[in-house]
Amino acid sequence: MSEDFDAVDVIRAKRDRLGLSTEQIDWVIDAYTRDAVADEQMSALAMAILLNGMDRREIADWTAAMIASGERLGFSGLSRPTADKHSTGGVGDKITLPLAPLVAACGVAVPQLSGRGLGHTGGTLDKLESIPGWQASVSNEAMLAQLDEVGAVICAAGSGLAPADKRLYALRDVTGTVEAIPLIASSIMSKKIAEGTGTLVLDVKVGSGAFMKDEAQARELAETMVALGTDAGVHTVALLTDMQTPLGLTAGNALEVRESVEVLAGGGPADVVELTLALAREMLAGAGVDDVDPGDALADGRAMDVWRSMIAAQGGDPDAELPTAKETQQVTAEREGVVGRLDALAVGVAAWRLGAGRARKEDPVQAGAGVQMHAKPGDRVQAGQPLLTLHTDTPERFDRAQQILEGAIDIVDEGSAVVTSDLILDRIGG
Repeated sequence: MSEDFDAVDVIRAKRDRLGLSTEQIDWVIDAYTRDAVADEQMSALAMAILLNGMDRREIADWTAAMIASGERLGFSGLSRPTADKHSTGGVGDKITLPLAPLVAACGVAVPQLSGRGLGHTGGTLDKLESIPGWQASVSNEAMLAQLDEVGAVICAAGSGLAPADKRLYALRDVTGTVEAIPLIASSIMSKKIAEGTGTLVLDVKVGSGAFMKDEAQARELAETMVALGTDAGVHTVALLTDMQTPLGLTAGNALEVRESVEVLAGGGPADVVELTLALAREMLAGAGVDDVDPGDALADGRAMDVWRSMIAAQGGDPDAELPTAKETQQVTAEREGVVGRLDALAVGVAAWRLGAGRARKEDPVQAGAGVQMHAKPGDRVQAGQPLLTLHTDTPERFDRAQQILEGAIDIVDEGSAVVTSDLILDRIGG
């Protein structure tokens, strides 16, 4: 690796809206990983990238350099093709839980490296850890064995995968540079490309409960990630999906596991089923399996069988009682009418305040905490009817959760127009 570069020169170049060369990018990522570039220097570079952007070649080089900082997994030895899904995060987004076993039941292996929640968006690993005995950490060897035997694994990414991203992610979090689209795209895609999956489907959320509130920004992120995956030889497709309203009827860890099991049993909320099937069809098509209807695998119990095997393979008991919160409180309708709006961000923050999420990475979460929704936009309600049930082990949290929910639910007169968006707004790539 050449040492002919200076961190200050690289920072100045991006500050002055110049493109960074492949060699500059390779050097700065490698040097940062080796502690030869200081955190304050990388912070300045991240801010310059946020303000001045990067072109497609720079983003591809940045992603490649982060992949090169660690190991690469490979699934070529498996007897079936692989497909993975990544969601940019939302409220009530439990789709990975039914999706991974469903796709596996249709003949495609799903190596799903997932994360923990931070702030108002829930983490897949936190949800699964509410199942007694279930373990998030799986060695690479155990992952391959589980993919061969069961067909699906949902686990934490090992520390060897894109270690440069892990350092840069923590830095972005404390320097106001999380929103930089080149850095978001390269962060997600460096891990997914290093993971070695053959097909990747991206669920890019748009709306109040999403990371991207604005559709144009979400579209730019989706297009950037699809280009990165395609250039790296991974069949990559993105769906833009609505996150104005929470997904399903639950936000919280054990609450969302219960709802996921309902979907696997052939029931569950219509929006969760719709998005699970849409993503499953994209994953199967990308892997070349287009003669299987995932709806059949939900209906006939095959997906549930894989779920049970997947949970058991990681030490969990699929028959165990899930944790429930010690205390509940209801939010009721103040008047008769139709639910016109249920704000996803407010529900997510309420679940977080009740104990379902964390403010810092090291914070514990309550398995039983969260919000259960009894009505969604378009539903008729009576005065006094429960709209939400709040769940927590620590009742002193109720007041702050109630505060954020004030003004989050609109009830309009019957016959008034209720504006609801399609769940799937667009498809990019493929």
